[in-house]
Amino acid sequence: MKTVFKWLNHVVSTILIVLLVSVAGLVMMTKMQGGAPEVAGYQLKTVLSGSMEPEIQTGSVIVVKTLRDQEKNNLKVGDVITFLETNDKRITHRIIDVKQSADGALYITKGDNNNGQDRDPVLAANVIASYEGFTIPYIGYIASFAQSPNGALAFLILPGILMVGYSFITITLVIRRLDMKKENEQAEVK
Repeated sequence: MKTVFKWLNHVVSTILIVLLVSVAGLVMMTKMQGGAPEVAGYQLKTVLSGSMEPEIQTGSVIVVKTLRDQEKNNLKVGDVITFLETNDKRITHRIIDVKQSADGALYITKGDNNNGQDRDPVLAANVIASYEGFTIPYIGYIASFAQSPNGALAFLILPGILMVGYSFITITLVIRRLDMKKENEQAEVK
């Protein structure tokens, strides 16, 4: 029983420490990069609308690959891209047609769940990334909350509170065990 408790103690402590360090690291990377953190050319984006359902659900987090300038002109029909709209809004839609212009490729896009194509073609220069086909459903709701002022505070404080609470429980159990051992020793002496 002691071995199981000791093993469980190490596992829970490790998980809480990794969670605390990960959240703190993610918050620091986001602040330092002035936006979404990028690791090895990949970013996580939260899906805020149902325009790409059923393939990409609202509230999902998707993995997108940041594109270099030369890659932006080589996209093809069927690729799902993330691009900047005129008001700096990021949109992820599928390319349904490619046209060439003096400024490079122009992409005609459409959300899979939308009735019609997007109003304006997308200049290759406005393409940010391409969708890599990896989606984590519903995590985007948590990510959106974490990016809010209250959420960031909660996700920084929550792991600390969990660690303090877990430490309190562990200390209480150890004290009880020591008390029981002391009582057993005194009972044997009598």
